[in-house]
Amino acid sequence: MSERTSESAARDERPREIRRLCVFCGASHGGRAEYTTAAFELGRGLADRGITLIYGGGRAGLMGAVADAAIGAGGSVVGVITRLLETRELGHGGITELHVVETMHERKMKMATMADAFIAMPGGLGTLDELFEILAWAQLGIHSKPVGLLNTAGFFDSLMTFLDHADGEGFVRLNHRTEMVVERAVPALLERLATTRPQGARFPG
Repeated sequence: MSERTSESAARDERPREIRRLCVFCGASHGGRAEYTTAAFELGRGLADRGITLIYGGGRAGLMGAVADAAIGAGGSVVGVITRLLETRELGHGGITELHVVETMHERKMKMATMADAFIAMPGGLGTLDELFEILAWAQLGIHSKPVGLLNTAGFFDSLMTFLDHADGEGFVRLNHRTEMVVERAVPALLERLATTRPQGARFPG
């Protein structure tokens, strides 16, 4: 192995610096108390590590819980919300920054551009939309940022089974078992995200 190759390999083993992490999650609390507990743990975990939370800017449900926990633990929280949702008084007024944009596409792109990594928590169609778009961008080589699932109470088990099926049928080129980080505990998820090295290009800017 050449000296240059050895240096490159050593750099690849170093923890990835995650300064801003985007969380996708539901605007409701769901049907299990564990979901809200996990949101609080994630918010505190990010704040304890000095990681800025990037999220959809809402004050309700798991979105509000993860933001409140991060702020309560002295962390920095940046929300991105559409003008329509803001006019419905759904925006969180107690976070560090709240960016108001015109469209959902702008919202997702701004969050993705600002973040160094992504975590999806339990949520509904909006959460799944955000997760699958970020995975599709990874598959297309638009970004190389790590993606994790906080699999509280096995919420994503059926999704992973479906992705295995889609992979087996030849429709998913991204190896989700190695490219996505799936954990049920917050500390383990954050630690693994810091050492994940997906392939692809970076978002510009």
